Formats: sequence, C-alpha cells, structure tokens
Amino acid sequence: MKNIIENLKKYASETIETEARAVNSLGQVVDDSFGEAVAALAEAKGRIVVSGVGKSAIIARKMVATLNSTGSSAVFLHSADAVHGDMGLIGPEDIVLFISKSGNTEEIRRLLPFVRKMGNKVVSIVSCRESFLAKHSDCLIYVPVEKEAGLNNMAPTVSTTLHIVICDAIAIALSRLRGFSAEDFSRIHPGGSLGKRLYMRVEDVFDKTNRPCVAEDETVNNAIITISSHRLGATAVLGPDGGLCGIITDGDVRRMVEKGKDISTLRARDIMSSSPRTIDMKSLAVEALRMMEDNKITSVVVLRNGEYAGLIHIHDIMKEGIQ
Repeated sequence: MKNIIENLKKYASETIETEARAVNSLGQVVDDSFGEAVAALAEAKGRIVVSGVGKSAIIARKMVATLNSTGSSAVFLHSADAVHGDMGLIGPEDIVLFISKSGNTEEIRRLLPFVRKMGNKVVSIVSCRESFLAKHSDCLIYVPVEKEAGLNNMAPTVSTTLHIVICDAIAIALSRLRGFSAEDFSRIHPGGSLGKRLYMRVEDVFDKTNRPCVAEDETVNNAIITISSHRLGATAVLGPDGGLCGIITDGDVRRMVEKGKDISTLRARDIMSSSPRTIDMKSLAVEALRMMEDNKITSVVVLRNGEYAGLIHIHDIMKEGIQ
C-alpha cells in the first residue's frame, strides 16, 4: 500500500510540474499577434462569440463566463451545433473566437467558411500554425504545446491548461483596456461578496425595528434588561431631548460587576461609554465592519441625519457574506 501511495504522489507531482513548466513558457505567446487579436476583440461593436468542440468547447464556455464577468459581452456557440441552425446566434457586428488545439476538427472546417461568408472577423487560439483554422483566421494566437502530461501524450492536459490561461489573459487584458472597475464588477455581480462590499449600506443591513435605548437616568438593572431583550449586546443611552449620550455594552456591565459596584445605586449615565462609535445609515456596511474590527467591538451606533436610529451588530454584516 505504501508503494502505491508513493507512486500516486509521484504521478501527480510529475503532472503538476509538466503543466507548470508549460505555463511558465507562455510568455512567448504574448507577442504582437496576441496584441492584435485582443485589439480586434476590443474593437468589435457586437458580442464575442466563442466556439469550440470537445474539451475546447468546455474551455469556450468558461471563457464566455470570464468575459461576461469582466465587462465583455460574450456568448457560447458549439461548433457542431452551429451548422444545424445555431449560426443565427451570430450577429452582423459580432466577432467569432475559435478555440482548438489542432485547428483541423471536422466541425470547425465545416463552420468556418460560413462564418467567413457572413463577413464576421475571426480570431483563433490554436496550437498548430499550419492548421485549417490558423490559415483562415484574421488574427491568430498561437499556443505551442510540446507534450501532454501522462503516458503516450494522449489525454488533453497541458494543452487545455495553456488554453485556459491564455483565455484568462485575453479577458483580463480586455477588461484593463476598457477601464473595467471594481464598481463595474459589483454592478454585474450584485450577489457576490465583492458586490455587496461595494454597494450594500448600513441601512440595508441593520434591523430598524430593533432599537434598544434607555434614558441616562434609568437604573442599571433596567439597562441590563434592555440589553438582554434586544439581543444586540448593547443599548444606546439617550438624554432628555432624545439625543445620543452614550452606549452601554455587556462588557460595561461585566466590568461593573467585577469592580463590585452596588447595582441598586447606579444609573445608566454612571457606567455608559460617553463616546460611542457611530456611523451614518447611508455609509457602506463594510465601513461599519472595519470600525468594529479596528476597535474590537461588536456593535456600532447607527445615525439617521445625526439622530439615533439603532445598532448594527457584526452578525448583521457577516450573515450577508461581507468580510
């Protein structure tokens, strides 16, 4: 059993090392032809239609997802399905990006002439310069593949890895060229953690109906009951005019008990913190989170137009996936 495990580790390491060497050599691919191909994709007035078959079709689908996530409108077209009606997906201003290791698959040889006849510009990622696809493309990104990982150079491994990396390089280069920003990313990823960090505000997160507060002359006993019943670990302390005077946290209560003070003689003003951390409800929720982390606290006072509106607790933020 030990020998089997050692062999498995060896095979896995060989595969990783083979692919790592191939990726490290990809710098030579980023030449003028690469730049011309990316520029052509950027200049397209329509969408980027990405096509391939077999493993390349899987890479093409991933490329479409990456492009759409980084600000470039894209759609997938399976090379085999295209000649059976799906060519209607290609618009007159679209540019077609083919992905193929050999560049000579039957599906691409059948499809490419129709695309050329329609007048759409063709960009290809291919690993054979002399292939049909390479010779009939407007722009070519040549990705050399010395060998696949594993025995007999059979299963697509290195080639698929290299094509994925080149696709990522294209997508990121396009996004940088177009000035795609974090705000743009949040707009098209509103449900993701980064999107929430960039658009979700305190007013979207804290419970407006849960507004713990006591008067400054309220007994400490009642302050403790308020803290416990609202389950936020704190209560605001308000003055006679309703203005914010301070905050009492469960930590303040524990420290009071540790000092042996007589609870029956104390008022809220006696144990409150008079300079509570506050944040406007229009502020980003992530700002409240940073305030809590920097000050090692779990609640921040929320203000609406300068007046007390409630408390935001760290759990309110964390449950939204904001970190």
